[in-house]
Amino acid sequence: MIRINASLDGLYLNTYWADGLIVATPTGSTAYSLSVGGPLVLPGTGTFVLSPIAPHHLTVRPLIYRDNLRLTLQTRSRSGNLLVSADSRSVIIEDRLELRISKAPFALQTIRLRDHNIYQTLRSKLMWGADPRNFDHP
Repeated sequence: MIRINASLDGLYLNTYWADGLIVATPTGSTAYSLSVGGPLVLPGTGTFVLSPIAPHHLTVRPLIYRDNLRLTLQTRSRSGNLLVSADSRSVIIEDRLELRISKAPFALQTIRLRDHNIYQTLRSKLMWGADPRNFDHP
């Protein structure tokens, strides 16, 4: 368990006691963040998601915040080491770390298929509508 002090644009948000925190874009919200109870966020919403991993307090929940805010995380480990992982890259660091996370100044171009949309992808990947009682919908 680690302690993470979080601030948004320099304003104190919370101190998380948890196994970690996930910061996700709308695209990333359907991956690891979703598996720890984070929300699904649709593309184009202009938001990020902050999802705690196994928080020590029951009142700590995922947070959606505007993507134009800068998130600052200050960490402190009880064991002396921290594992920082970003997009399949991991590094072990010493006890303390300050991370500043903000939206890049450029947009990533994505492929959009004709006759296919995000809702179809969600239904397919998450098996929405797989209940046989929904026989009247494609």
